[in-house]
Parts: sequence; C-alpha cells; structure tokens
Amino acid sequence: MARTNMYRKLPFQGGEPRLVAEVVNNCVEGKTNNSGEFSTTTSSTTSTLNDERIGFNSVILFMPLDHNSSMELKDVYFTNFAKGSVTVNHGSHGVARNYRYIIVG
Repeated sequence: MARTNMYRKLPFQGGEPRLVAEVVNNCVEGKTNNSGEFSTTTSSTTSTLNDERIGFNSVILFMPLDHNSSMELKDVYFTNFAKGSVTVNHGSHGVARNYRYIIVG
C-alpha cells in the first residue's frame, strides 16, 4: 500500500505547542492519515487490503474512482478483519476496480 498523504503525528509524550497546534489544525481540516487507494484483483472474487491501520473493529469506506467501480460498489463487502488487513469481496472482472478509502477505528 502506498500512502499518499502523511501528516505529522505527535510523539506519545506530547510535543511543543507549535507542533500540537499544527497537528490539531490538520485534524480539524480533515487531514487525519486514514486514507489510501485500493484496486481489486482481476479475475477473482476476493482481494486483500493490507494497511497497518486496519484493526478488528475498523470501518472502511470506499469511494469509486470511475464508472465501472461505482457500479461494483453495491456488491463489495468485507470479511476476515485482522490486524493490518481485511478481505474485500467483490465481483470477478477482467479489469480491476479502483477505489480510494478511509479507515475509521
């Protein structure tokens, strides 16, 4: 998985006021390091989404990037949640379907 948006994180012990303000302001503007891109596996009905931010209780929301992907979205569902991955169930097609996603939780 290639991350395209990496915003600063605070160290666990806190940070200088300027860094805290930057991180909080980025969160308010929606820059929360919880997004990525995903393509389905061609000629298969499952694909694995690997992302270290996925957990057993995560909610994953997809945004289709083209017409064919939007038509497939109604048939996409997730199973086998694990630390760092989930199985994405989808239709079998000769062309990959492309999505952006966010992970919550």
